Amino acid sequence: MIARAGAGPLRRLVVLRHAKSDWPAGVPDHKRPLAARGRRDAPAAGRALAEIDCLPDLALCSTAVRARQTWDLASGQWGTPPPVRHDPRLYAAEVSDLLTVVHEVPTEVETLLLVGHNPGLEELVLELAEDSLDDALDEVKVKFPTSAIAVLAWHGTTWQALAPGTALLTDMIVPRGKKGGGKK
Repeated sequence: MIARAGAGPLRRLVVLRHAKSDWPAGVPDHKRPLAARGRRDAPAAGRALAEIDCLPDLALCSTAVRARQTWDLASGQWGTPPPVRHDPRLYAAEVSDLLTVVHEVPTEVETLLLVGHNPGLEELVLELAEDSLDDALDEVKVKFPTSAIAVLAWHGTTWQALAPGTALLTDMIVPRGKKGGGKK
């Protein structure tokens, strides 16, 4: 059963936390790049979204370097990536900020991808999800680690209708890339 925010098509909000970042000395937080593990995990996130047939119509990405690199590596796994908008409001955003950005999404977008940061993304998933399939909601409550993907499904005629408790968390995935170019 999918929660209903009203009549309208099935919509999906895909939430992707940036991949593991590095902490180089003297580099401001906004400019921190991905760590080696993050450069492995971000493409795995892109592959995971393709495997569950959850490619977005539009992506909204934080302007932070680690989020932009996550987007580039994840979307590089798809034949034709969707349009992306880099939005500074997604950096260090709280739930209310994230919802403001989501509510501005055009009606024709049915699957939206947000690439950003914790704790805001984790809190957004917990705020929007009324329930989940399997134990996905419990997993998010325990931890929403780097490269985590949460897929929220709901019905609505516009993105403005997405509100707390109106979505079903259908997937919670934490993809990990392999060291050594795929060797075990």
